[in-house]
Amino acid sequence: MNGMREGLLVVDEDLRVIASNRAAHQLFPFANDRLDSRRLTELTRNTQVYSAFLTAIKTHSEQSGLRIETPDRRMFDLRVVPLADVDRSRTRGALGVFFDITRLERLERVRQEFLSNVSHELRTPLTAILAFVETLESGALDDKENSRRFLEIIRKNASRMHGLIDDILELSAIEAGNIQVRPEETELNAIVTDVMNAVAAKAAARNIQIINEVSAPVTVYADPRRLEQMLTNLIDNAIKFNREGGRVTIKYANGERNKIIVEDTGDGIPTQHLPRLFERFYRVDRARSRDLGGTGLSLAIVKHLAKAHGGEVTVESELGVGSRFTIDLPHFDRASLTSHKVEPPPQTISARSQSVN
Repeated sequence: MNGMREGLLVVDEDLRVIASNRAAHQLFPFANDRLDSRRLTELTRNTQVYSAFLTAIKTHSEQSGLRIETPDRRMFDLRVVPLADVDRSRTRGALGVFFDITRLERLERVRQEFLSNVSHELRTPLTAILAFVETLESGALDDKENSRRFLEIIRKNASRMHGLIDDILELSAIEAGNIQVRPEETELNAIVTDVMNAVAAKAAARNIQIINEVSAPVTVYADPRRLEQMLTNLIDNAIKFNREGGRVTIKYANGERNKIIVEDTGDGIPTQHLPRLFERFYRVDRARSRDLGGTGLSLAIVKHLAKAHGGEVTVESELGVGSRFTIDLPHFDRASLTSHKVEPPPQTISARSQSVN
């Protein structure tokens, strides 16, 4: 019994515990580590638990499918069976088994949220595409001026759907552990310069200045392609959610670990949003993010790639001043010059809502 992961309780006719295992002791915080010889009413205030055992004894029938939530928010599936005499003439007590389904419940909740978010994100551009296609089919195709504008809107929404699907596939591959990270000594300045060139047109369109303050000799221990991906997501978001004529600055700080910093001069992010910023599909301003072409997954991707390198990504923000994202990476270690596989996260993940690309 003590080797079981499930909590097990045996009670007599008076609902007094006559046997229990080690796992059961963790379920009842009011028991003070002593369960045997105590009544159920002394162990828990949960009426469902008491009723399940009482009903099993009184009706001589099995009670199952009961969901129990503990004070520490763990979820259990409770099954109670009556214990009768050999001739089944009298029920002497009941045996209850508590199956821990906390992880399953959480994963199911994550799955439902993910499907709901994906459906919602795809529905908006798809609705726009269908609406303008119907308009063109209804005769607007002959109106050259408007037809070009409608086609541009269709192209924009189709591109948005394509980007969302690409990000979903990328994040799914990372979470499934199918992405290989191959860290090596990498010149940070060169990576930042490549990213700046890639987003230069977007920055120029909003008159945003990108400043590279990383000195040429600086090297970090990272996968060059994945590091470029992380910086692209952060810098692209910093441009999207910046003020017109603002600045994006990329810095490097050396200490116990390498710190790559991306600062912007945007409106900042309210404090209550910061803890959830790296969740997938989370947005501070949903309408604005969609208008700017964000998928809500870019920061989730950054988070998991940083973890794959043995590091992390954090954010600081001040309203009216701007935001500061920091990729924290371990120093170069020759002993660990091997390929690293991205491990699946214990739960799922994320994006900047504001940045939430």
